[in-house]
Amino acid sequence: MSNAKQRVQETFSKNAEKYVTSQTHAKGKDLALMVEWASPKNNWEALDIATGGGHVAKTFSPHVNKVVASDLTKEMLENTASHLAEYKNISYEVADAEQLPFSDHSFDLVTCRIAPHHFPNPKSFIREVSRVLKENGKFIMIDNVAPEEAELADFMNTLEHMRDTSHVRCLPVSEWQKLCKKHHLHVLKSRTRKKTFDFHDWVNRTVEDESTKESVSSYLRNADTHMKDYFQIKETQEDIEAFSIDEWMVLCEKLPTT
Repeated sequence: MSNAKQRVQETFSKNAEKYVTSQTHAKGKDLALMVEWASPKNNWEALDIATGGGHVAKTFSPHVNKVVASDLTKEMLENTASHLAEYKNISYEVADAEQLPFSDHSFDLVTCRIAPHHFPNPKSFIREVSRVLKENGKFIMIDNVAPEEAELADFMNTLEHMRDTSHVRCLPVSEWQKLCKKHHLHVLKSRTRKKTFDFHDWVNRTVEDESTKESVSSYLRNADTHMKDYFQIKETQEDIEAFSIDEWMVLCEKLPTT
């Protein structure tokens, strides 16, 4: 297993409960929008990749026949399963998003929310999504995305990695679009929005030592005007209060491959 994936397991095994209770992950309006966009049927088999706190699996559970909630981190998955014990049509599978242990054409729907920036090889992830989807199956992904401007993208990815060493890279939308097209995933609908984080809630989710928190805060405070404007950094003389990043949501349909 790569060092990046080991860091993911270490980070999320320590913080499993935080991702169940995180308001950013648990209460987003995008959960209902995912259901609206997917128009799921009650005979569908669904797969949620990198399920984390299980919020997507829980949301789709009443609308489909079965949901497989998968995650690389066993401790995260066990914690989520205990919270969702009442949802009888959700099963749990330890799985690498880039090497899924499922047969070809297994699922009517594949979802992945706020996770791909932790994947070392997004190409393998999208290839696997396409492989396990049935023809005409639906794929919905939501993730933080980098700006197309390289300087802004570098700032964002540096910030994320300072706060969370399991962060690999946020891709710009143009790269995701190319990957989807290459693997027969036709974009039906998408949207980009600004997502605002309360700084302390965001940083405390993964950082425990005060020196790292201060380094992350200083990095934001010392940003130039262009960075502060783009990421909508709100600060007082003593502290960072909030900032915003871009998030992309996309609905794809798997096209015939022959």
